[in-house]
Amino acid sequence: MMLFRSRAAICGAVLALAFSVTVARSDAVHSSAVVDAASGDAIVGAASTYNPFKPGWREGGPNTASGERYNPSVWAAAIKTSLRQKFGGVRYGARPKYALVEAVGKKVIVKINDVGPLTPGRIIDLNERAMRHFDPSLQRGVIYGVSVRPLSGDYWIPGPVG
Repeated sequence: MMLFRSRAAICGAVLALAFSVTVARSDAVHSSAVVDAASGDAIVGAASTYNPFKPGWREGGPNTASGERYNPSVWAAAIKTSLRQKFGGVRYGARPKYALVEAVGKKVIVKINDVGPLTPGRIIDLNERAMRHFDPSLQRGVIYGVSVRPLSGDYWIPGPVG
């Protein structure tokens, strides 16, 4: 019985190691695949953050243009209304589109699930989680020199790249 438990423990450890190596390899592939799938010219401008549950007329409502409820803990963003078509429409009930956002030496994939009339000069409103990737303290409010490129395909896993 003791020998069986030892073998089971060793087998579990080997499986865990194999899984972690697979995950590490998939991240590297994900990183190069993102660069290859970025379609079209980059849109460069400023990014801000939004949260419809904070007071203020500019924050919008709790539901996004795609019909999803705003969730500050997922990797999501609202694109400027005039860029809606470049990002596949962003319509109620439609499959979400994705974008590669680059700023301050970091990259992240976000789901574009909302649109809005952003302040002039701003091209994207990141939700709180996405903005914290670029500005952990949320003290900046706006990040300049942000590059946003649509990703082709519908099945990206949002989150940091690289």
